[in-house]
Amino acid sequence: MSEAIYHVTSWDAWREAERAGRYDGSADDRRDGFIHFSARAQLVESVARHRAGQSGLVLLSVDPEALGPALKWEPSRGGALFPHLYGPLPVAAVRRADDLPLGADGRHVFPPLGD
Repeated sequence: MSEAIYHVTSWDAWREAERAGRYDGSADDRRDGFIHFSARAQLVESVARHRAGQSGLVLLSVDPEALGPALKWEPSRGGALFPHLYGPLPVAAVRRADDLPLGADGRHVFPPLGD
C-alpha cells in the first residue's frame, strides 16, 4: 500500500461528498482546475498557509493508487512536487476522515498520520 496523500475541507463539504459518492473540491480547487493535495511532509505547512485559524475542518487521508492517471505530481512552492487530482475525488478512495481541530494556540491539531 502506498503512502497516503492528504486534503483538508470542511465537514459540511465532506458530508455532502459522502452523500454524492464524490468530492468535487473547494471553490479554489474548481478555480484552479484540480483538487489540491499534500504529501505527509507538506501537510502541516500547507494547512498553516491556506487554512490558518479555520475551524470545522476534516483531514482526508487518500489512497493515491485509487486515483489512477487523474493524479499528477506537479511543481508548486519552491519547485516541490505536489499531488493534484484532475477530476473528482471518489469517496471510496478516502482511507480516513479525521477531525482537524484548532488547539489552544490557534494552530491545527493533527491526528497521528499513518497509512
